Amino acid sequence: MGTSLKPAHTELPAPPRPNPRLDTRPMPDPNHADCRGVASVLSRVGDKWSVFVIMMLSDGPKRFNELKRMINGISQRMLTLTLRGLERDGLVTRTIFPTIPPRVDYELTDLGHGLSRPVEALGTWAKDHLDQIEAARTKFDQRNDG
Repeated sequence: MGTSLKPAHTELPAPPRPNPRLDTRPMPDPNHADCRGVASVLSRVGDKWSVFVIMMLSDGPKRFNELKRMINGISQRMLTLTLRGLERDGLVTRTIFPTIPPRVDYELTDLGHGLSRPVEALGTWAKDHLDQIEAARTKFDQRNDG
């Protein structure tokens, strides 16, 4: 059983409404094409391996094995699938150089560079708040263990 590039868990719940009597906006339809489209994009860019690849490529092109060394814990197959998915979504380009052996570089597109800024901001936020999150997890686990 392999890993699929097909987005999963794309059914998003509708956000709660503050007061249905006062809110006259139509209810969002989770089957609407916009919702499904956004969900498929978020499933790609929210994947941990995609985030790591985008971060590693933000400072310039890299070769496959260079990326594999930089991203601790990623398998060759998962890196291949991640790069293919990012290339399919227009976030990464793959350039083959006619050398022996052939050299292949991966690089962020303009679209990918645009995504690297929010990804970097999210990573910075996670690092800045890691202690608080770990403390909250510990408190939660202690409260729920007994």
